[in-house]
Amino acid sequence: MKIMITGAAGFIGGFLAKHSVEAGGTVLGIGLNEPETWAGNSFERCDVRDAGRLSQLISTFRPDRIFHLAAQSYPTVSLERPLETIESNVGGTVNLFEAVRKLETLPVVVVACSSAEYGPVEAANLPVREDHPLRPLHPYGVSKVGQDLLAAQYFANYKIPCVRIRIFNTTGPGKLGDVCSDLARRAVEIELGLRPPTLMVGNLTKRAIVDARDLVRGLWMSADHCELGDVYNLGATQVYPIQEVIEGIQAKTKVAFSIQSDPALVRGCDEPVIAGDIAKFQRCTGWAPQVSLNTTLQDMLDWWRSKLSAPKSSIRPVPSADLTAVPA
Repeated sequence: MKIMITGAAGFIGGFLAKHSVEAGGTVLGIGLNEPETWAGNSFERCDVRDAGRLSQLISTFRPDRIFHLAAQSYPTVSLERPLETIESNVGGTVNLFEAVRKLETLPVVVVACSSAEYGPVEAANLPVREDHPLRPLHPYGVSKVGQDLLAAQYFANYKIPCVRIRIFNTTGPGKLGDVCSDLARRAVEIELGLRPPTLMVGNLTKRAIVDARDLVRGLWMSADHCELGDVYNLGATQVYPIQEVIEGIQAKTKVAFSIQSDPALVRGCDEPVIAGDIAKFQRCTGWAPQVSLNTTLQDMLDWWRSKLSAPKSSIRPVPSADLTAVPA
């Protein structure tokens, strides 16, 4: 089976490539920059905004499945660069589906949508279901609504087989730019004496946090078991207060530290609670998370210890694009 992964150089792309190869797939990854390590069979540089290049790669490779992860996936970046976000996420999705339309045999396209599409949800409607109104708070969320509905219309009008997966908070070793990763990094910097023994924190929200290794199993299963054209929530089954995440990190850190709120880290557009009802997805697939939050946090701390002890050049900056859709 031939598997194409867009946004393959992003956080989830690496885990998905490894899972796809282990499942017997031949994997072509495309992205802005080739990753340092790549578990797939081949990798091509391609910006999904480049319609000609993307179409050429798809027509040559002729994939059986496409996992469309490519996106500018940071809400804060989207507020600073809304046009880039819309062009990458919405324009890139149009380019992909237009390229697929030209193929004689249509692949199944799994589109990485986002919980950010829902925006703020009242407590009475949590965990949020797929039929809840979409009221995103930032350009990133708006762009993911665009991806989502574009996929739906390409299925309705052109019968392109697709599944839309609204991904909830996902983290794990190698993640950059989300709350778990930022907290783990700061804790390790305290361990290494790179900052004072005070952990600065922002919004103390509540999140249903799933490990990337569990998420990619779900993405893979969605192509086999979900109803084509339909939309599904995918995320953790348990909601964690960020305070609990902080305490989990604190218990695993080798140097004691205090905790202090930092107004500079507080985001006004942060949803207080993000949690999805994944019963629909579970009915189709039988999927359930297997990696505990305790394991995830330990692996993230160990990953940061390895990176921060290495030369600075080994740490990638948080990119503005080419990551999968996972809200911070």
